[in-house]
Amino acid sequence: MTTIAVLGSGSVARALAGPWSDAGHTIVVGSRDPGRTAAERPLPGVHVTGLPDAARAADLVVNALPGTASLDVLTALAPHLAGKVLVDVANAVETDAQGFASATPYPGGSLAEEIQRALPAVRVVKTLNTVHVSLMAAPRTLATPPSAFLSGDDPGARKTVGALLTDLGWPPEWIVDLGDLRTARAPEAFLLLVGSLVRAWGPVPFAMSVAR
Repeated sequence: MTTIAVLGSGSVARALAGPWSDAGHTIVVGSRDPGRTAAERPLPGVHVTGLPDAARAADLVVNALPGTASLDVLTALAPHLAGKVLVDVANAVETDAQGFASATPYPGGSLAEEIQRALPAVRVVKTLNTVHVSLMAAPRTLATPPSAFLSGDDPGARKTVGALLTDLGWPPEWIVDLGDLRTARAPEAFLLLVGSLVRAWGPVPFAMSVAR
């Protein structure tokens, strides 16, 4: 199985680390304060360490950092990420007074593309950013099947990440391979709709789905 470094120690990291560990992968969580993370938010069976050590130890790396911090943090880790697949599940947005996304910081592009541009030796794949954190490893809990999108310039990397999604409980027919990394722009822009949906439905978990 794969050694996966999940960079970040918040709710997204916790949602992914446990299920992947249960699927047989070795999980390392990278935190900016590993001692505090291990003490306050322990993850059974998951080793918590610093960001550079986690990235260095892994076969595959997941960006579960805040979107606004992702580019700077990942760029600093470039020597430890070279040659690896990097799964980007983050969303970088500008927010309104209520904390909802009001604009994207990369007009005509995407966070995933910016990460790829900064880290040319890394194979970036965008996925799961259109799914509420509580559903990332529990997609079958929704009444309507959600969609998990894959965007990345390397077809082999997209295939690898697709297999990891099935380990989280995603049926292959719910996984949509969109193609190269430019296709990440539309899924990232989905966040601009989230505030309106929450106002319409209330704070219920939801995900983007394409009907056909």
